[in-house]
Amino acid sequence: ILRLDRDGVGRVTIPRFGSRSAAEEFAERNKRWLQRQHLKRALPIKEVIGWAAGRPILLRGQMETIQLLHAGQKWIARLGSESIDLPSGFDGARLCSSEEPAAAITKEPAAKIIPQSSIDLRIPLQKHLWKTAMAFFPARVFDLAADHGFVVRRVTIRNQRTRWGSCSRKGTISLNWRLIQTPSFVQDYIILHELAHLKEMNHSHRFWREVERLCPDFLTAEAWLKANSSLMRH
Repeated sequence: ILRLDRDGVGRVTIPRFGSRSAAEEFAERNKRWLQRQHLKRALPIKEVIGWAAGRPILLRGQMETIQLLHAGQKWIARLGSESIDLPSGFDGARLCSSEEPAAAITKEPAAKIIPQSSIDLRIPLQKHLWKTAMAFFPARVFDLAADHGFVVRRVTIRNQRTRWGSCSRKGTISLNWRLIQTPSFVQDYIILHELAHLKEMNHSHRFWREVERLCPDFLTAEAWLKANSSLMRH
């Protein structure tokens, strides 16, 4: 794996039995890729607010539009039927677009809905989704493990950048909090995928046969992830 670090240094990760010479040859073959990454970093970054009121994000496989509500001294974000109290000191009024028409603010009992704004709600919404994942996934993992005769010792919810989940030899299952954005059949597939590693700590043919035994429709879940991963806001 070839990466460009934040400090601009290219770094190669090699397999356990890989050689330094093979790593150097791999980096040399991909020199142009490194040059392109350097050029991209030199370009000005456009500010994109993807977690603002009026923008849709995935929650449990459904696209839900973010809403911002003002009730008395409180500011509340809403995702579908879920409400998230924003931190004290949050100043939504200061950040709302001055170009919003007055008709865009509608009254609810003791609350005003602000359907569109330029306020970036990424941090509080991600914290909420992470807490939701922490409350839901451990019990689901233990239930599926019991159903299929596996022993799981611990479940952690993490912020992996390139993985949906992982499994240790000691029986710890780690899941990406962003799985809370996927439908239930995808969540179950990822969990069963990691449980299969308790039998096969690899991705051999035996491993995939075990996955198919546990989750016969796993290809449907794989296809969903391939088609919708870009909608998971990282």
